[in-house]
Amino acid sequence: MVKHIFVTGGVVSSLGKGLTSAAIGLILERRGLTVSLQKLDPYINVDPGTMSPFQHGEVYVTDDGAETDLDLGHYERYTHAKLTQSSNFTTGKIYSTVIAKERRGDYLGRTVQVIPHITDAIKEAIHEGAAEGADVAITEIGGTVGDIESLPFLEAVRQFALERPKGDVLFLHVTLLPYLRASGELKTKPTQQSVGKLREIGIQPDILVCRTEQPMTQEMAQKISMFCNVRPEAVVEERDVAYSIYEVPVDLCRLGLDKLVVAHLGFESDTETDLDDWSLMLAELKSVEKTCEIAVVGKYIQLHDAYKSIYESLAHAGYANRCKVKLRKISAEDVLVKGTEILAGVDGVLVPGGFGERGIEGKIQAIRWAREQDLPFFGICLGMQCAVIEYARHELGLEGAHTLEHSPHSPHPVISLMADQREIDQKGGTMRLGAYDCELDPGTRIHELYGCTRISERHRHRFEFNNDYRDQFAASTMVLSGRNPGRDLVEIIEIPEHPFFIGVQFHPEFKSRPLNPHPIFKGFVGAALAHANGNNPAPVCETVL
Repeated sequence: MVKHIFVTGGVVSSLGKGLTSAAIGLILERRGLTVSLQKLDPYINVDPGTMSPFQHGEVYVTDDGAETDLDLGHYERYTHAKLTQSSNFTTGKIYSTVIAKERRGDYLGRTVQVIPHITDAIKEAIHEGAAEGADVAITEIGGTVGDIESLPFLEAVRQFALERPKGDVLFLHVTLLPYLRASGELKTKPTQQSVGKLREIGIQPDILVCRTEQPMTQEMAQKISMFCNVRPEAVVEERDVAYSIYEVPVDLCRLGLDKLVVAHLGFESDTETDLDDWSLMLAELKSVEKTCEIAVVGKYIQLHDAYKSIYESLAHAGYANRCKVKLRKISAEDVLVKGTEILAGVDGVLVPGGFGERGIEGKIQAIRWAREQDLPFFGICLGMQCAVIEYARHELGLEGAHTLEHSPHSPHPVISLMADQREIDQKGGTMRLGAYDCELDPGTRIHELYGCTRISERHRHRFEFNNDYRDQFAASTMVLSGRNPGRDLVEIIEIPEHPFFIGVQFHPEFKSRPLNPHPIFKGFVGAALAHANGNNPAPVCETVL
């Protein structure tokens, strides 16, 4: 029977529950166990698909088309867990299920209440999220202990543990040890208060993971143990990492968290966790001396989490190319206002996806600059569409070329709405979502990067390349090198004569892994590194957002 780990958080949000959950998943896999991971989010949105990246960060998409929390990206980057629609449940999704049952009459006239109906639905979701054949199911509960919206989830997992055999459930609580610089002290009181709130609900944490900037002393661990009713060895420090988030599982193993977890769940605990390749990757990462600088020209640059998977994919590609990737985050609007001078000195330009008209002309201007300067370029989703628009305007002479998404009266709509999207008026969960096949033309650069002629990648879009313009593009130096075989949709464009110029309609960043970087990112960073090595360093522009 599958064992369960519930990860909760206290004091403040953004403590790193997702990274901790993912690290535990990696650790258990390296001990020969199979894991599944799941996120329960307390907000009322059915999913994050309609939320602004400024509110929630990126939307992570699974193979089966679920629009999910960005923490699921951490789960997949760290582990081999297969994530699905059942890997992310929100308050909105739970309540929608219960209300639908009530409307059908499934409750036979009973009064529908938070307890037992909502909590029962949450427990069903936990069972549903535990993948078949998994030894351990890790469930992260979003939000912070003490938040009113988190209470039904915490009550549900309390009940869940009570219904399971002793030793089948582990509660791990991530909390904060704030450092007061004025007094030079770490403070344990917020952790005590957080655990107190959890115990009021009826949950006694088995392990405390304490986030801190400064080292936690043994005396402090003893104090936390006494006031929180947790054994001293189960109070584990999780200090801010110095170099990379991929240090977290190594640090946690060094402090013995791996053996604590497996011992509590009744698994063999005498062996060591095999993280040799992970540690080697980190050692090589710290020793690299080569660098290249890549400009990410986007709409949501102010929030790092808005392009989280893209930044991680660039880091993975840096590992593969034995170099460090420096990021220059540039607002697309600033390119329009200040000119392409703010791109001076970079070794590559990446334009990510996004929604809305704001910043599009700045993206187009940046793409033209990269194309004409023979600078490596990579466009993703809207970035690919902007590359098509730019090329149509300045190389094919199609004045006024645009996307129908933002210019419904364009004389040359080179990007148009997909046919099956025209009658849709609901925004949530209605885009082209999830994994679709793509056939690559032999002999093209994209074929060379992948090393095969058929791939599967994840999508999230409504608009596409307009096939009415296919012949005009085919007669130019731009190659339409990848197409969906079922619907003949253009998925990839490239310019063979350019050092590196590729645009893709899908989101390759969702399939990149630290030890297995995505081939397009790997090729793009390789081209940027070649540019950096082949040119004298240019003055670094200070206009970086």
